[in-house]
Amino acid sequence: MKEFMSGNEAIARGVWEAGVHFAAGYPGTPSTEILENLARYKDIDAQWSANEKVAFDQGMGAALGGMRVLVTMKHVGLNVASDAFMVFPYAGTNGGFVMISADDPGMHSSQNEQDNRYMTRMAKVPVLEPSDPQECHDFILKAYSLSERFKTPVVIRTTTRSAHTKGVVEFGERQEVAVQEYKRDAFQYSVPIYRHQRRPEL
Repeated sequence: MKEFMSGNEAIARGVWEAGVHFAAGYPGTPSTEILENLARYKDIDAQWSANEKVAFDQGMGAALGGMRVLVTMKHVGLNVASDAFMVFPYAGTNGGFVMISADDPGMHSSQNEQDNRYMTRMAKVPVLEPSDPQECHDFILKAYSLSERFKTPVVIRTTTRSAHTKGVVEFGERQEVAVQEYKRDAFQYSVPIYRHQRRPEL
């Protein structure tokens, strides 16, 4: 099937197709429409959070519990969520965890134009950058595959242009993904000895 969609609409469709169970975020241009569109899919528990750190923490808990999760925020929101963002890769995830960082080059609706690719590099988190609505859709599916293969959060970095540009998107149907069984893992505790052991794998 094909439809004329914005990048944010295509992301929401890709998230639904990926079998995501839970999505949380904090509104802010250029990311707001992702969660608004996700709320239309009855298979996903999509909710606004009190702030970006709360959204990240909610997503982290759901992912450790085995669900596929999406967390959304604009670029400055990652500053608020940075404490959790910097330690989560060292814990590793159980279900697929994807975060959208919607950056705003040119400050069209923001107080700065920080480039969160530097944040992902510092946190040792892989980042994918779609350039059009079709890639916004397709990269979501790739991101969950990467997240679950390497037990790591994955960031998709969009920009104001890629989030709001419209184009024809070819899409499919939802794949049902089982919630992964939770297994207690010492690496998921914030104890330095376990972090040292996890670092080479990360």
